Order: sequence, then C-alpha cells, then structure tokens
Amino acid sequence: MIRIGILGDIGSGKTFVANNFGYPVFNADYEVSKLYKNDKKIFNKLHKNLPKYISTFPVDKKEITSAILANEKNLKKIINIVHKEIRKKLNLFLKKNKNKKIVILDIPLLIENKLFNTKDILVFVDSKKKDINKKIINRLNYNRKLINIFKKIQLSATYKKKKSQFIIKNTFTQNSVKKEIKKILNKIL
Repeated sequence: MIRIGILGDIGSGKTFVANNFGYPVFNADYEVSKLYKNDKKIFNKLHKNLPKYISTFPVDKKEITSAILANEKNLKKIINIVHKEIRKKLNLFLKKNKNKKIVILDIPLLIENKLFNTKDILVFVDSKKKDINKKIINRLNYNRKLINIFKKIQLSATYKKKKSQFIIKNTFTQNSVKKEIKKILNKIL
C-alpha cells in the first residue's frame, strides 16, 4: 500500500486535493467532528479537563473555540484527548484499506504529530495567499485569532514544502488539480 500524505497551509485546499485522488481518504478533521458529535467518552474527558468551557453533548465547536481563545494551553489539553482517538481511527482506516493500492492521508498535523512514516509520499498543496485568505474568511465561524493559534502549532509551509516529494499548485479548479494528480500517480505507480 502506498500512503500519500497531503500537506499545506491552513485553507490551502488539502481536502479538495485529497478527494480528487480517487483513492480512500482518511480525513482527520472529519473524524474529529464525528468524535465531537458521537463520542460520549471524548465529551466526558473534555468536560473533566475543561469544565468551564465544555458543557454540552454533542460537543459544540463554539465551546472548543472559546476554550482555545481563553487560554492557548487549552488547545494542548484538547489535542492530547482527541489525538489518541484519531490515531486509533487512522489505524482502523489503514487496516480496512490494507489491500488498496493507495490511501490518502488528509491530516493537518501529519508531520507535527509524527503520524507519517519514512516511506510515505508527501504532497504539498501550494496555493496563492489571496486564494487561501479568501477561503479562510468564507469559512463558517471564521476567527483570525484562532487561525493564528493553530498556525503556531504547525510547522512552516516552507519546511513542509521541503519535506515533500511533490508540489501541487492548487488553483481551486478540479481540472488543473486532476492534471497535477495524474502526473504524480504516473510517477509513483
């Protein structure tokens, strides 16, 4: 099985690119939101560690946001609770797809949380700053301070670009992204 890790800045279109490969995708953001909606154990741990902020089940993302904005240390607490579960979900995904030729890892903190291995092929999604800013601002619950906090825990885009074997220029149009993906697949298959 070839594992392809998708890297890039916040709002660069990692999920858009990942979904255009045509292979099974592990989307960590989606898995986190499922945990918040469905996992009572995660809620109990979050509530126990952040009782002033996390009080409703399913976990409300607004409560998560206010906890992080109140104190950046709360983000570490949330990550410690949630990432253990995400690792389990990733392992289940990899087992389930072990006979697939390729799997795509759409995990924002792939390198930071050491969720990749040395054989993984890393693809950096490169987007223009103005396109990224437009996408971020149009997101539901946009909060500049929150984005900056998340950027602090991420390695720089320059570093991720250097670590990557491939770079996809994302213009947010399906045709151009599919062409770039085809070039990559032709080289690795």
